[in-house]
Amino acid sequence: MTGFCVTVVATATRDAAAAPADERSDVEQPIISGVAHDRSEAKITVVGVPDKPGKAAEIFEAVAAAEINLDMIVQNVSAAATGLTDVSFTLPKTDGHRAMDALTRVQGQVGFDSLLYDDQIGKVSLVGAGMRSHPGVSARCFAALADAGINIEMISTSEIRLSVVTRADRLDDAVRAIHTAFGLDAAQGEAVVYAGSGR
Repeated sequence: MTGFCVTVVATATRDAAAAPADERSDVEQPIISGVAHDRSEAKITVVGVPDKPGKAAEIFEAVAAAEINLDMIVQNVSAAATGLTDVSFTLPKTDGHRAMDALTRVQGQVGFDSLLYDDQIGKVSLVGAGMRSHPGVSARCFAALADAGINIEMISTSEIRLSVVTRADRLDDAVRAIHTAFGLDAAQGEAVVYAGSGR
């Protein structure tokens, strides 16, 4: 069964009430609860999209009409010389070909050049609390991946999660690098969270 594998390890934090008054500014340190990884996604890149209002909407309306849920979305800055941009997104591999068919049907309407499909990706996520307000977390994560020679293809952030897409064959290396960078190597065990099940 495909799913996320989450190493459940919490870093030590101080209780706000117990901390001395002059140290309470440090209380909101990020709580790194673990590293998750997912091999079940694919990436589609819509190449050469006219950088005009409404074009992104047309792309995602076509995907939505096919009842496909998306995960990460990235739009590049348009090239000044061409006025074209690329839009990439991730989705379940099981929906990949259906999404490609839906987009092919609207190619003339949207006016993009081509589609690229890539199912050899992996996603690794650093999970915790308060990460958005702590830029050092992102820097440490990206430095760890760089030191391991792992290229980042996409990035997504939220208050509780920092996710990156890498090559599938480097996913295990990415997980290990991030584990080490955040001192999670002493994990006592792993909990599996099955995608979409809430378990």
